[in-house]
Amino acid sequence: MAADARDRVSGPMSAAPVPVPLADAAGARDTPRPLVAHGCWYPSVDPTGEWVAFVCDRTGVPQLWTGAVNGAEIHLLDADPDPVTEVAWSPDGRWIAYTVAPGGGEHTRVLCVRPDGTGRRIVAGADAGSSAYLGCWTRDGSAVAVTVAEPPPAGLALRRKPAVPDRGTAFADLPPGWAERDGPATLLGGAGHGEMGPGLGEDVLQDDGGSGPDGGAPDRLTAYLVDPDGLGSPVLVAAESGAATLRVCDVGEDGRFALVRRGPRGRREAVVVRTADLAARSVLRVGDGDPWIGRFSGDGRTLWLRSDHERQFAALLAASLDEDGGRVGLSVVAEREGSDLELLAFAEDGRTAALAWNVRGASELETLSLATAARPREVPLPHEVVTRIARAGPGGGMVLALSGSQRRPGVWWASPGALSARTSWSSRDEDAVPPGRPPVRPVPLRPVARDGLHLGGWYYRAPGRDAGRPAPCVIHLHGGPEEQERPVFDPLYHELLGRGLDVFAPDVRGSSGWGRSFVDADLGTGRFAALDDVADCAAHVVLDGLADPTRLAVMGRSYGGYLTMASLVWHPELFRTGVAVCGMSDLATFFAGTEPWIAESAAHKYGHPVRDRELLRALSPMSRVDELRVPLLAVHGEHDTNVPPGESEQMVRAARERGLPAEMLTLRDEGHEFRRADNRRLFRRTAADWMQRHLGR
Repeated sequence: MAADARDRVSGPMSAAPVPVPLADAAGARDTPRPLVAHGCWYPSVDPTGEWVAFVCDRTGVPQLWTGAVNGAEIHLLDADPDPVTEVAWSPDGRWIAYTVAPGGGEHTRVLCVRPDGTGRRIVAGADAGSSAYLGCWTRDGSAVAVTVAEPPPAGLALRRKPAVPDRGTAFADLPPGWAERDGPATLLGGAGHGEMGPGLGEDVLQDDGGSGPDGGAPDRLTAYLVDPDGLGSPVLVAAESGAATLRVCDVGEDGRFALVRRGPRGRREAVVVRTADLAARSVLRVGDGDPWIGRFSGDGRTLWLRSDHERQFAALLAASLDEDGGRVGLSVVAEREGSDLELLAFAEDGRTAALAWNVRGASELETLSLATAARPREVPLPHEVVTRIARAGPGGGMVLALSGSQRRPGVWWASPGALSARTSWSSRDEDAVPPGRPPVRPVPLRPVARDGLHLGGWYYRAPGRDAGRPAPCVIHLHGGPEEQERPVFDPLYHELLGRGLDVFAPDVRGSSGWGRSFVDADLGTGRFAALDDVADCAAHVVLDGLADPTRLAVMGRSYGGYLTMASLVWHPELFRTGVAVCGMSDLATFFAGTEPWIAESAAHKYGHPVRDRELLRALSPMSRVDELRVPLLAVHGEHDTNVPPGESEQMVRAARERGLPAEMLTLRDEGHEFRRADNRRLFRRTAADWMQRHLGR
């Protein structure tokens, strides 16, 4: 349906990004001596299909590389130590755009470099305190879309914009340290998507002297089309105050419309934006997961979209558009019962699509003609999971990023009608681990929660252990909460397995891959049931005879770190120890310290920091810390602004005050993700040492 007149993807204007030239990266652009077991991922192919740009950690840090698709030639394009996270080769072949994380932190910036390694420049995110990430290239390669996140100005106070002019405005009972602890206070619940400013009666951030001239919240996301050459002025595509996410996924052939993905987790939307006036012409719900959600047809009259609109599982939809971008029809092009369409990619002519389906955690890949009624063609996969698809040149081939339980992440070439072949510069499968201890292939489990909900997960059995003997077991909880446990090689799991510890990695409610109702089952007070899911998963592996009930531990990262701390205080007699990685210990202080756009998205999942204050307090591990009974190890990146390190520090401090063994490992030059090989190695060995000490073999 077309959005009404007030639904505009626009907001307060800000300074547009200006390309900043950099010196060419230091170091020879050739192949350094690689780590034996390295990973290659996030491929993007040049227009000829002969070269691919990708991220590789063969030097110990994820950096930007190019390599021949069918050869051994490989080049390091940027030798700086800042980790690279995303890559996109321009359609005209002149530029490679990529996102880097300075210092390993969360404030990223977008750079461009020429394929020969010259002309390196910052395209967006150069300003202090800002952050930027990649969108799409225009079809002719003349501009790249970037989204810039700007921090709220210093000196903000929490206020409520009153519904009636004479009502009180100040909150006097906010949690102690709300504005001072780890960063600027953030308060959610402002304008609806696309509105110019907050509505009456909404909670907003304001200056002590009132809001800005437009009455809007000062933190915002803005998306631009930027010419890397700096010859043309940046073009504003979208801007939102109090936004959670904003990414330009496609720009039509004639440039009249852009496809923008926006909204918080669990409420993502695809918006067709008329670029002339930034009006939202049609809005359709899309699922979480991969941000590259779709593409316009060549004539602009069809929008191909990966969407779970009015569905349990995402499918490929075709939205028919009128001349003004409004939606006049919607049909299902491809769907699978009980499986999400996870990845969607298109040939350059837009006539063929590649579809990766998530089938109970593993991937199934097929190609589909969008111009005919031909049946999809299955593409055999040598490993369990596809993480990215890049169409390669005019011949119809694909470059795939693959991962699996027996290999490190690598890049594979799939030509039409032929089996996929590993690129020569990706790690060999036999080099995934040192000789003599092969990777463990996990087995799927389906625990049942106490309320009857079926859960998922994968169980890893330590090598050499008698199948009939219960083992010490680590329950490992993924992040998100919308992530999903996948059967991929995890060096942390391998480290634990090598110490004689089994690993069970479950999908508790709130995880993706099992349908929209499962993802939403932990909202509000449903999170208490998610905490019970952890205990029910532990009971499942005990009752199945796999795990020793006297030697159980719990561990997780991000949301999984929160679940770890929460499980230790909600089920204090169940586990002998826990390792919490980058987890939230108090949801009030988390909202106070995190980035504004992260807080905006998190409020939908956990609760509003003011309106749902009592619920958040009840769900916070710090509120029940007196129930903690066992040793705790916390791990955090020093530059984490997603979940600030203070979340781990206060939990460790509270444990020590109660006489419990508690330690904290702070990883230097890391943010919310641990990207450097030396830090990842230190983390997993420290965690495995801790588990082995408290669980034994």
